[in-house]
Amino acid sequence: MTYNFDEQIERRGTGSAKWEWYDEDVLPLWVADMDFRSPEPVIQALHRRIEHGVFGYEFNPKELKTVICERLARLYGWQVQPDEILFLPGIVCALNVACRAFGEPGDGVLMQTPVYPPFLTAPGNFGKTADLAELAVGSSGRLLHYELDDDRFEAAITPRTRLFLLCNPHNPVGRVYSRRELERLAESCARHDLVICSDEIHCDLLFDGRRHIPIAALAPEVSARTVTLMAPSKTFNIPGLACGFAVIQNPDLMKQMQKAAAGITGHISSAGYTAALAAYQEGQPWLDAALAYLDANRRYVTDYVLENFPGVSLAQPEGTYLSWLDWREAGLPERPYDFFLKNARVALNDGALFGKPGEGFLRLNFAAPRALLAEALERMRSAWAGLAAETGR
Repeated sequence: MTYNFDEQIERRGTGSAKWEWYDEDVLPLWVADMDFRSPEPVIQALHRRIEHGVFGYEFNPKELKTVICERLARLYGWQVQPDEILFLPGIVCALNVACRAFGEPGDGVLMQTPVYPPFLTAPGNFGKTADLAELAVGSSGRLLHYELDDDRFEAAITPRTRLFLLCNPHNPVGRVYSRRELERLAESCARHDLVICSDEIHCDLLFDGRRHIPIAALAPEVSARTVTLMAPSKTFNIPGLACGFAVIQNPDLMKQMQKAAAGITGHISSAGYTAALAAYQEGQPWLDAALAYLDANRRYVTDYVLENFPGVSLAQPEGTYLSWLDWREAGLPERPYDFFLKNARVALNDGALFGKPGEGFLRLNFAAPRALLAEALERMRSAWAGLAAETGR
């Protein structure tokens, strides 16, 4: 089967957060969903479910848990049992449940910045502090590369730190952490007796032959302190159907998560379960094609930025469909987010929302038809050129 990722699908008028937050003349490259049709087997499965016509309360399907366990074993050699899976409506919800479950008000939640904004806000929802460890960043020419900073990581841990929120692949910088890096994180967490909650929602979206390693799969003693968050939502472009899950192999951690979620999170919809099962069973051909298209877009963005925006650096992602652009040396008269929204009518994510190390950066979502991506970048180049003409730079 062939897939037309170049098709520009009209998303306005559908309630799309990505496309309806801004005025109609704005091109949105911000919210992390794709502008592609979901896999046809998913759409067909949803049609069949809808045609049944009855949408009552449902148990979570045993078949989906079995498929997830088989998938984890096949991809990672990770042996998970069905009763070690907890379904949750989404990863943001799950991050908040974890912050509620582990520790008391006044305790700390460790995370590495810059990082996905809900990491930064979740601890405060439960009277806890965000203990921040900034990633180290190096460069090769104008290509940025982020690394763990062991000294900063250790320094951020206080006597009241109870939970570490890991993001792998790391949003927004696109790192896919190596086994040795994950082992270093796990060793530190063991020394300080921290629970690990690992957001691995982008784990299927990798480039250059990289392979994802769930931190819980390193060793049984690591799994015993880890809650792993996954979902088909980013992988198969079904985030609006709100179906995610946590893998929790320690019964005590499972009980704590269940208690924290009880009466708060709600149930997964029948559509969410239906789409997840179809995606995992039949979506791989679509995913293979989507990854090839995304990789070409990733390279297109990198080449375009390096050629057309002197002084701008970027992290070409190892995983995710998000580029991370550094405008601090660009001489813009205002925040990059404001400049390009106003002068180019392109909406990206303001890097400052990802923590202090993100100030002066932009996150760009390249999961879009190439023509749309090219138009947005050309608008940005034109706005940049207009600034240069005005200032004589």
